[in-house]
Amino acid sequence: MENGTLLAAIDLGSNSFRLEIGRFEHGLIRRVEYLKETVRQGAGLDEDRNLTAEAMQRGWACLARFSERLAGFSRRQVRAVATQTLREARNRDVFLAGAQQILGFPIDVVAGREEARLIYLGVAHLLPASEERRLVVDIGGRSTELILGVGYEPLVMESFRVGSVAWSMRHFPDGRLTERAFQHADVAAKAVLDEALAAFPRERWDTAYGASGTIGAVGDALAAAGWPAGTIDRAGLDWLQERLLRARTVERIVIEGIKEDRRAVIGGGLSVLRAVFDLLQIDRLHVAAGALRHGVLYDLIDREARATDPRVATVTRLARRFEVDAEQADRVSRTALALFGQTVSEGSTEAERERLERKLNWAAQLHEIGAQISHSNYHRHGAYILDNADAPGFSLPELHRLSQLVLGHRGKLRKLDPDLIADTVFARQLMALRLAALLCHARRDPDLEGLTLQFDDRRLRRFVLTAREGWAAAWPQSAHLLHEESLAWQKTPWQLKLVGL
Repeated sequence: MENGTLLAAIDLGSNSFRLEIGRFEHGLIRRVEYLKETVRQGAGLDEDRNLTAEAMQRGWACLARFSERLAGFSRRQVRAVATQTLREARNRDVFLAGAQQILGFPIDVVAGREEARLIYLGVAHLLPASEERRLVVDIGGRSTELILGVGYEPLVMESFRVGSVAWSMRHFPDGRLTERAFQHADVAAKAVLDEALAAFPRERWDTAYGASGTIGAVGDALAAAGWPAGTIDRAGLDWLQERLLRARTVERIVIEGIKEDRRAVIGGGLSVLRAVFDLLQIDRLHVAAGALRHGVLYDLIDREARATDPRVATVTRLARRFEVDAEQADRVSRTALALFGQTVSEGSTEAERERLERKLNWAAQLHEIGAQISHSNYHRHGAYILDNADAPGFSLPELHRLSQLVLGHRGKLRKLDPDLIADTVFARQLMALRLAALLCHARRDPDLEGLTLQFDDRRLRRFVLTAREGWAAAWPQSAHLLHEESLAWQKTPWQLKLVGL
């Protein structure tokens, strides 16, 4: 990535939406601008876990303002990620459709452990280089992430469904701050976080760091009251809870460092933080400057290069774990990329082509990932694995798209998401992958000489596969399978026409 490149990260959190713009300079990112708006989408989930119309409108209005600031940014310069509220929301597709149109960029809903990985990247990159073993805690609106790591490498990542907005709504619903409410909130938080004891025991880390809203607010309040700046200890937590109890209601909270937009959720956030201190035996927590949005920025840099893209390592790990036939995967990948390259339009940029080819290669590398479970239905098992795997670097929609390529690389096409089948880019990737798997059915390099694939999306939505004279006679089984493939595509919005076959 060139020095001077502007990068932007949007964090669609459960309590706040944040926009961080930075300039890449010699491996580091320098802040250019930071915007934050309290949206409280997490409080906008109804009993059926649907976002209310009001919550969606608040989010769209915020993103419209962010969009104005991002005018002139290209897709490779921007990444937007959404966390627990949109992981939970049953109608998230409705919100995302409007949000992406307003923002002008895709929005990735990330899994809990992927959110944890990005948080750690953000915290680690804004700390001095060190070999210390770090515990990182991030209490968000509807989830809490815990991470163990060394340097820039996260080693253990977990996400728990407990957060400041959710706990405030559940245990302080009327805004009353009572001793009994704090006791119930503490017990309930410990019940959710109890399994963290096995993964994050005290002997596995040297220093504890806290990131983001709740911890930042608590740190600010304690610093204003005379505690050492940037640190939180047990005595400070006791003092803050006593101040909240004296206030009795959130409307009467007057504590320097606790901003007005934080008052409504500080009770739930403090309860979760106290539970984390108790369970993990934390004596002192250092308030970190880095957060999720910073991790997204540094991850943008990593994703630009194959050597550092975390998704490459994830694909390799999954292929090894499920004992994929590497030679066949490489064979199918080379064939698919050769065919896909023939369908690329002249107007495509090199960066866009490289991005699409990289994802097609991953699908080819993993197309037999389910073979350890079933020989006949391995494509279905492979898709299930990908839809449910912990896959560092991948967003949930990105992983689902990959799973759909694996699911669709053989068999009938009606099992795929209709919206994806109608998507031009997905159709090109899927056609290339299906043809590659077909041509490599004998598990040897196919004869591609004189075999061309053309694509016409202007009127006919048609692919044309042309073979040289004599190809079908030389490879009769492949020719037969290609005719079967042509029939399969007739039941979709696309056609596959065969010439010379």
